[in-house]
Amino acid sequence: MRAWGPLTAVCLGTFMLLVDVTICVVALPDMARALGASLSDLQWVIDGYALALAALLLAIGAAADVLGRRRIYVVGTVLFAAASLACGLAPGPGALVAARAVQGAGGAAMLATTLPLLGSVYQGRQRSVALGVWGAVSGAAAAVGPVLGGLLTQGPGWRWIFFVNLPVSVAAVWLSLAVVPESRMPRGRRIDTAGTVTFAVFAAAVTYGFVRAGEDGWTTPETTAAFTVAALALVAFVAVERRRADPLLDLSLLRRPSFVGVLVAAVAFNGAAFGVLPYISIWLQTMLDMSPVRGGLAVVPLSAASFVVAGAGGRLLHGVSPRLTIGGGLLLTSAGAFCLALLDADATWTALAPGLVLMGVGTGLVAPAISGAALAAVPAARAGMAGGAVNTFRQLGYALGVAAYGTVLTARMEHTLPSGAAHALAGGAGHQLRASMPAHLLRSAFAAGLDAAALAAGVTALVAGVLVLLLVRRTDEPAAVVAPTGAQPSQADATVTQG
Repeated sequence: MRAWGPLTAVCLGTFMLLVDVTICVVALPDMARALGASLSDLQWVIDGYALALAALLLAIGAAADVLGRRRIYVVGTVLFAAASLACGLAPGPGALVAARAVQGAGGAAMLATTLPLLGSVYQGRQRSVALGVWGAVSGAAAAVGPVLGGLLTQGPGWRWIFFVNLPVSVAAVWLSLAVVPESRMPRGRRIDTAGTVTFAVFAAAVTYGFVRAGEDGWTTPETTAAFTVAALALVAFVAVERRRADPLLDLSLLRRPSFVGVLVAAVAFNGAAFGVLPYISIWLQTMLDMSPVRGGLAVVPLSAASFVVAGAGGRLLHGVSPRLTIGGGLLLTSAGAFCLALLDADATWTALAPGLVLMGVGTGLVAPAISGAALAAVPAARAGMAGGAVNTFRQLGYALGVAAYGTVLTARMEHTLPSGAAHALAGGAGHQLRASMPAHLLRSAFAAGLDAAALAAGVTALVAGVLVLLLVRRTDEPAAVVAPTGAQPSQADATVTQG
C-alpha cells in the first residue's frame, strides 16, 4: 500500500474530476426540465466550471509550491465534494451554476497538484509506471463518463451525478492524508493575485459576451459591454504581468513561435473537439427521444477512439515531432467536425459515428502530445508555467467553444424558427415545443443548427492545425518531466472537458 497508495489516492481524485465533466453533458436535458433552465443557464453550468479551472489553475499551482501540494490537493478535494453536494441540492439554475464554479475551483486545486505529487513520490521506472497508470485512468474516466452519467440520470436522477462524488472524495482524502507525503518547493514564487483577478475577469467577460450575443444579438448594450470589459481586463492583465517579478504568465514566452503555436492548439483543440457535444446530447435526447443511457453510448465513439489512439500512439509515435502529431490531430479533428456538419431532419444517431471516430483519433493524437510540446518549447525553468498555461488555455477554449458554438447554433435555428423558440429548442425544450410546432420542422431546425456549429468547430480546428504546422518546431531545450507548478500532460483525459 505504501508503494502505490499515493498513486491510488491521486487516481481516485483524477477519475472523479474527469468523470464529472462528461457526466454533466449527458444530464443537461434532465437538468433543464427539472430546474426550468434556459439555454444560457445550461451553458453556464458547463462554462462556470471550466472558467474557474482556467482562471485558478496557474495561481493555485504556485500556491501549492509554497503551502504544500498535498495540503492543497486535500483542500481542493474537500471543496470539490462540498460543491458537488451543493450542486446535487441546487433548487434552481442560479444555485447550480454558482456551485459548479466552486466545484471548478476545487478541481483546479486537484488538477494543479496531481502530477507534481506523483513526481515527488516516484522516481525512475516507478515514475513512468505511475504516469502511465494515471494516463490510463484519465482516458478510462472520459470513456466511462457518458455511460455512467446516463445510468445515474436515467436511474436515481441527475442529482446523483454529483452525489456520487461524495464517497469517492472521502476515500481520496483519507488515503491522501494516510500515505501521500507532503512536498513543496524550497523557495516558492509569490502568488500573482492581480494577474489571477484580471485574467479571470477577461475569461468570464469574453465568455459572457458570446452567451449574450446568442441570446440578444451582437450589437446590444449587454454584449458590447461584456466585450469591452474583456478587452480592458486583457490590457490590465498584460500591464500587470509585465511589471511582476513572478508573473502568472511570463509574456516573454510569447516571443517563441512554438509556444504560441501550442497555446493556439490548446484553445482550439478543446473548443473544436468538445464544444459542440452538449448540443449533440440535447439533440439526441429531445429530438431523437433517446434515453440518457443511449444518448451517452452514442457519443462513446469519440472517447473510445481517443483512448485507443492515445495508448497506441505513445508507443508507435515515440520520437515523432509534436508539430506533426498536434497539427495532424487537429486536422483530423477538423475532418471529424466537417463530417458532423452533414445532418438533416431525418438523421439518426448513426450519422454521428464517422465524425466522432475521426475526432476521437485526432484527440488521441493531440492530448498526449500537447503538454510535452509546451514544455519543450520553453526553458526548463519555465516548464511548470508552460504546462499550467496549456491546461489553462484548454479549459478556456472549452468554455469559449460551448458559448460560441451555442451562439452559432441558435443563430442558424432562427432562420426557420422564432428567436424564442430557437433558444428554447437549443435549451432542451423540444418536447414542449412539439405541442405547438411540427416535429419535422423542429428536427430540421435543430439539425441545421448543429451543422452550422460543427462547421464552425471544423474551421476552428483547421485554422489551428495549419498554424501549428507553421509555428511549432523541434527544440533542443531541455524540459522537466513533471513541472512544479502543475503542468499536466493531458492524455485522452479531459475528453469532454472539462467542464
